[in-house]
Amino acid sequence: MAETLLSPGVLARENDQSFIQGQPVERGAALIGPSTKGPVEIPTIIGSFSEYTAVFGGSVESGSSLYSYFNSIAASNYFQNGGNSLLVTRVTSGSFSPAVSSTIATGSGGPTNGLSPFVLETISEGAIMNTGTTLLSGGALATGSSDNIRWEIAGVNTSSGTFSLLVRRGDDTTNSKVVVEQYNNLSLDPYSSNYISKVIGDVDHTLVNDGSDYYIQESGSYANASRFIRVKQVNYNTPRYFDNTGTAKNEFTGSLPVVGSGSFNGAVGLNIPTGRAANYYNNISSADSQGLEGTDYTNAISLMSNVDEYKYNVIAVPGLLNSEHSTQITSIVNNTIARGDSISVIDLVKYNTTIATAITQASGFDSSYAATYWPWLQTIDPNIGEQVWIPASTMVPGVYAFTDASSDPWFAPAGITRGGLGQVTRAERKLSAGNRDSLYEANINPIATFPQSGVVVFGQKTLQKRASALDRINVRRLLISLKSFISQIADNLVFEQNSASTRNNFLSQVNPYLESVQQRQGLYAFKVVMDDTNNTPDVVDRNELIGQIFIQPTRTAEYIMLDFNVLPTGATFPA
Repeated sequence: MAETLLSPGVLARENDQSFIQGQPVERGAALIGPSTKGPVEIPTIIGSFSEYTAVFGGSVESGSSLYSYFNSIAASNYFQNGGNSLLVTRVTSGSFSPAVSSTIATGSGGPTNGLSPFVLETISEGAIMNTGTTLLSGGALATGSSDNIRWEIAGVNTSSGTFSLLVRRGDDTTNSKVVVEQYNNLSLDPYSSNYISKVIGDVDHTLVNDGSDYYIQESGSYANASRFIRVKQVNYNTPRYFDNTGTAKNEFTGSLPVVGSGSFNGAVGLNIPTGRAANYYNNISSADSQGLEGTDYTNAISLMSNVDEYKYNVIAVPGLLNSEHSTQITSIVNNTIARGDSISVIDLVKYNTTIATAITQASGFDSSYAATYWPWLQTIDPNIGEQVWIPASTMVPGVYAFTDASSDPWFAPAGITRGGLGQVTRAERKLSAGNRDSLYEANINPIATFPQSGVVVFGQKTLQKRASALDRINVRRLLISLKSFISQIADNLVFEQNSASTRNNFLSQVNPYLESVQQRQGLYAFKVVMDDTNNTPDVVDRNELIGQIFIQPTRTAEYIMLDFNVLPTGATFPA
C-alpha cells in the first residue's frame, strides 16, 4: 500500500499507542543483623514472616532464657504492615560452616568403597544445624530441634532409577513426621531432567574480599531450589541408566540409595561466642550487641553497597547505635548516599538516654539519604510473647511498608493515618510538645504518644541540615522511586542508536509514568526534555544522550494553622 497520496483518495494509517507501560520493579526493605540460623553474609530475599522463620529461625537460647534478635521482630512487623519483599543479611562472629548429611547407604551390589551415593549440605550455617546421630524412642534425634533438619530416603524404585527425598524438621519423630520439603522421582542420571542436582540445586556461595570490593562468588552448576539443602557432591552418577531396550543397567541399580533416614553434622559456629555475655534488647552496648561487636557487621555493610546486585528502598541495622558503633553507622549512611536509590534508617543512642544526647548524636549527619527516630519502643516479642524494648529502626521499615501498600512512597510515612505503630505497647518516653519541637528542629523524627491514637511516628525529616524539598522523607522517597523507574528505562537505551527515534522511545515511556505519579499526588508539575536542544551535534559526537527531568514535588501539610475569629452578635460573615 502506498504511504503517500499522489492522486485524490483516502489513506488510512495505524499508530499503535496501546503499548502497556512497564511498572517499577518492586523493591522492599533490607535488614542486616544476627539471626538464629541461615546463610552467613549471603543476602537472601524473604517473602513472608513464616519464610523468615524457616530460613533464619526465631528465638535464641542464652543461658536459661530465650531471646529474639531485633531482625526477627523487625521482619514480623514489616510483613504485618504489608511488606512483600525483605532482603536479609545474617552477620555472625567467628567461623561458621554448614552441616553435611551422615552416610546414606546404597543397595546390594553397589559400590564397595563406603561412600554415600550423594552428599547433602545445609544452606544454613552454624553448630545449631548439627542434629547428632543418637536416636531416642520413636525415632527422635537426641539433639534435633525446630531449627535444624534431617533427611529421609523413600520410594526407591530400581526399575525406574528414581527415589524420593524428604527434608524433615530435626525435632520430629518417625510416627509424627514434619516434612518441610519433599522431592519425588529423583535420579542420579546426569542426563535426566530429574537429576538430583538439577532439581535441588548445588550452588554454593562464598563472600570474597578483593581490596575494598566485596562480592559473592558462586560455584556449582544448578540454581538452588531448596531453602534448606544443596547437593554438595554426587559420588555415584548413573549416566544413561537404561540400556537400549529400556531396561535398567545392572551396574547402576546398586548405586541408588536405600530407604532410610539420617541427620546432619559437622557444622561449626556459635551464635553466642565463647566469653560473650550476649546482651539483648535495652541492654545492648558497644562491646556486646546481641552477641556481636560492631566490626562483625563490616563485611555485610560493604557487600550491600553493590547497587547492581542488591535492590532495596530502605535499609536498617537494628542493634547498631551511632553512639556505640559510629564507624559502622557512618559506613551505612555513606553507602546509601553513594547508591542514591534508598534511604537508611539509623538509631542514635542507647535506651534511657536524654534528648540532649540524641540531639548531639544527630548533629554529626547531613544527608537526605538518612533518617532517624526517637525514643525506643516497647513491643511484644513475636517469638517468646514477652514485652521487650527495641530501637525505633526495628519498627520504621514497617511504617514505610504500610505507606507503600496503602498509598505511595511519596506520601509521608508519619501521622495518625500512616504512622501509627499498632504493634507498639508504649514509647520509652511520652514526649511533650516542647520535646517534639526540640527533636524535630534537630532533624530527629519524634515518636509521640497520644491518648486516643496510641504511639505514632510524628515527623518525617531526613538528616539534611539545609532547608530544601529533600529535607523531607516523602520527597526523598519520591526521588528514589522516580530515579529507579526512569533508570530502568534508560538502561534499555544504552548502545542504541542516538537518534530521534530513541529519544521518542524514552519520552513515550517516561511521560506517562510521571503523569501517573502526578495523578497520584506525587507531583505538582513536571517536564521532560530530550531533544535537539540538549542533544546537540557535539553531544551526539561524544556518544552521549542527555535527558533533563524537571519536577515540582508535592509538599506535605505538617504545620496546620486554624484561625478562629469570634464576631459580635449580628455581624456579617465575610463572603
